[in-house]
Amino acid sequence: MIVDSVMTDHPSWLASGTGAFRAVRCGNAVWAMTVASAEDGCRHRTAVDRVSGDGEAPVVDVVDPATLTGAGDIVDNLRAAGQVARWRNPDLWDALATSIVRQVIRAGQARKLYRAFGQAHGEPVVTSHGQTWLFPDPATVLELSDAEFTRLGMAFKARPLRAAAEAYLEFGAKWAELEPSTLVGEVQNVPRIGPWTAGATVADLTNDYTLYPFADLAVRTWAKRLAPQRLWPDTEPEFARVWAEAAGGQLSARTLLTLAWGVRHARTTGVVAL
Repeated sequence: MIVDSVMTDHPSWLASGTGAFRAVRCGNAVWAMTVASAEDGCRHRTAVDRVSGDGEAPVVDVVDPATLTGAGDIVDNLRAAGQVARWRNPDLWDALATSIVRQVIRAGQARKLYRAFGQAHGEPVVTSHGQTWLFPDPATVLELSDAEFTRLGMAFKARPLRAAAEAYLEFGAKWAELEPSTLVGEVQNVPRIGPWTAGATVADLTNDYTLYPFADLAVRTWAKRLAPQRLWPDTEPEFARVWAEAAGGQLSARTLLTLAWGVRHARTTGVVAL
């Protein structure tokens, strides 16, 4: 499939030549997803290849900003950026653990911690584009000592990751059967899992960004960059109200496209890198 861009916000994406790749668990299988520059040099070609196991491949969704309506300042910039593809994360444990790692720290730091933790204790995966690692499974997380969390810079993530690992081992099969909106509430029964973590987790799983905490710092930052002439509210509740009212029935698409625009903008301006 060829699209204008691919959203590579998940910290497992690694650079590879002119593109990027990552590995994911999907049931009893492991898959490698890749992004590479298309022949025209402007768009991107996506591919997914089975590394091991069997079953259905991870799902990729394409969001087309040409369908957006509304005020031109944000919409025009999103339309100019073109279609965005994003793979749903098929691994509930990874989605939850990733959101925990991302709690209250910047994306670049979360990316470093996630990768170092995986490289130290996760399953290695060899793909045609290079080697990567899956995030450590719940049982492995529960076996790690405080000293090891500290060594990897993850001391302040130990308690929530352990709580999530214990809950996932007990309730993970049940969680996988829940409707997305119900799952957002259910995982908040785990200590140290609040609305932001729950919403980010389920958005990662489903690509339904009406469930994402769309008043968070990332959305606010990129909304201001997209439309700097607007007087955006400073508080999260007021921004959420304004953002949701402007988006209407296109809240998921607008939020995902805005975050994807931010990921690309940050990388092309040297703010972050894969």
